[in-house]
Formats: sequence, C-alpha cells, structure tokens
Amino acid sequence: MRVAIITDQHFGARKNSKVFHDYFLSFYNDVFFPTLEQEGITTVIDMGDTFDSRKGIDFAALAWAKDNYYDRLNSLGCTVYTVVGNHTAYYKNTNDINAVDLLLREYKNVKVISNPEHIQIGNQNILFIPWINSENQEYTFDVIKKSKSKIAMGHLELNGFSAYRGHTMTTGHDSDVFQKFTRVFSGHYHTRSNDGTIFYLGNPYEIYSNDYNDTRGFHLFDTDTLELTSIDNPYRMFYSIFYDDSDYQTFDARPYENKIVKLIVKKKTDPKKFDKFLDKLYASNIFELKIIENFNFQETFEVEELETEDTISILNRYIEEFDTNLDKNVIQKLIQGIYKEACELV
Repeated sequence: MRVAIITDQHFGARKNSKVFHDYFLSFYNDVFFPTLEQEGITTVIDMGDTFDSRKGIDFAALAWAKDNYYDRLNSLGCTVYTVVGNHTAYYKNTNDINAVDLLLREYKNVKVISNPEHIQIGNQNILFIPWINSENQEYTFDVIKKSKSKIAMGHLELNGFSAYRGHTMTTGHDSDVFQKFTRVFSGHYHTRSNDGTIFYLGNPYEIYSNDYNDTRGFHLFDTDTLELTSIDNPYRMFYSIFYDDSDYQTFDARPYENKIVKLIVKKKTDPKKFDKFLDKLYASNIFELKIIENFNFQETFEVEELETEDTISILNRYIEEFDTNLDKNVIQKLIQGIYKEACELV
C-alpha cells in the first residue's frame, strides 16, 4: 500500500500572506493533488505543524486551508492522519488543546493524533509520535521502548540533524532510542536530511530566505517494500540575481512576478543603466526586492553563502563568537525560542 506523507505545511504563514498562499496553491494544484489522483493514493499522513501559529488562526487562512486542502482530500475519499506538532499545540507543556483537533472536527476523514499511538496502515503497525513535551515525555519514551513496530512517524526534535541547510542541531532528544526502528520519518525540521534510519522529510515549499534553492516537496511511502519516493516541488519563492552592468533590454523579468528577489550587485558603472534594470524588475510586479552591493564579490563564493544569513543564523553566529563560559547551545536554543515567539505575535 502506498501512502502520501507531507509535513510542516504552515497554513497562515507569513502573516497569512496572499502571495505566499497563491504560491502554496501552485504546489497543491500542480503537484500534490495530481500525484494523489495519478497514483490512486487514499491515505495521507500529515506529520505536524499544519497551521503556522499555535496561538490562533486567521479566518482567511482557515478558509483557505479548508477550500484548497481539506475539502479536496475529503472529496477524493482520502483518510488523513495528522499528528500534533509544536506549532499546533496551544500550550508548550501539553498537546491536549491543539489547532488540528479544534479546527477540523467537521472532517470525519481526519484523525488527529495528540498522544503516541499505534495505527495499522496497510500491513504495517506504525507508531505515531506527536510533539514531545514535559507532560508526555516519560510516557512517550516508555511507548517507544515497548513498541514492536518497524516504522515510526512523528514530529520530533532530535540532535544531529539539520534544522535548516547549514545548521545542525546540537540540542534536542538523543536519536539513539529511535535506532530500534527500521524507518523513522519526521517533520519539524524544514530541510531534508537522514542518517539511514531517521529521515527528516522537509516541508513542501520555501517560506523563509534560508529555504532558498533547497529542494522541497512531499513523499510517497510503500508500506510493503518500505520504499520512500520523493515528489519534488518545482516552484520557488526566493531568487538571486547577479547584476554586472547587465543589459536591461535583454533581461527577462517575467519569472520574478510575485517572487522575493535578492539582487547582488557585482559591478555598477552606469547608474542610469542600473535604474532602468530596476525599473524593469519592478514592472514585473515583484513582491519584494533586497539589493546587496558587493563589489568585492568573489566567483568562488556559493550563492547559498549569501542566503544563509537570516536572523537565526546571525544570532547563532554572534553567540558562537561571544566570549563566555556559559553553555552556548543552551543560549542559542533560548534565543531561538524567543525569536519564534516574537514571530508568532506579529
């Protein structure tokens, strides 16, 4: 039996931006749902953080999610298993009050998993593991220890894996306890990584600048053969353009409509020519433009090096360089938590 696995969809992200939701919809219209229909998929596993804010939901975001995702899954006769992630649990110390349970009760085809639970899917008895917190941690690890399942799926925060490209987590739960399983699939981290047993599957699309040019999408999993197949999302939100006295007349700006662009200026000898280049770029209805003038740019630099300096990266780098006897990993995790809380308030 083949099932679809998707995670960290973050409906309502970026302050419920219409531009971002239109971008998300391209993935669902052109990739996700056509694949389900073509492959005859009737079971979808959602591994957490379906909605973006754990404190509330924008009505427009909820309507969008129902119209463009849940109603369509229901009409296709798909059963949806959805685990509670940290973004959908209202409190930090319990999963009891969560967005997916409260918002999706009208859908009889959606099963919400807020506690560790074994569920038979195809010929596999799969252990589902929602977000681990102070209330359920002891019970969760007891269930894991006693489990006879080959497969575990959940929303896990494990050390030793990439939280995003270029940053490996040094905090979180130890992954050794999960090595008893043949396969472990998890959401939470938005970039794909694995150690051969534990697979972080990544989210479906780019949401933040450090997602730039990082392959996203969803997966199909065969419960008989344990084969995992990635279905990649061809659509991007973030782009980099290098300006080197480029000819605005031959420059094609159409692909950048409703996109976020970083324009890296390597050479600019004619300001008027540069202004005309910008005018053409703006005329394409670009969503957001950031200009970086870097006349000392070296060809050996990778584009990704210019993209990883998001807020969290800058904070982590600053803490690493700071002279202190305190545990820097603890400080970084504290700062990341404060930053995420701030993002949820705006």
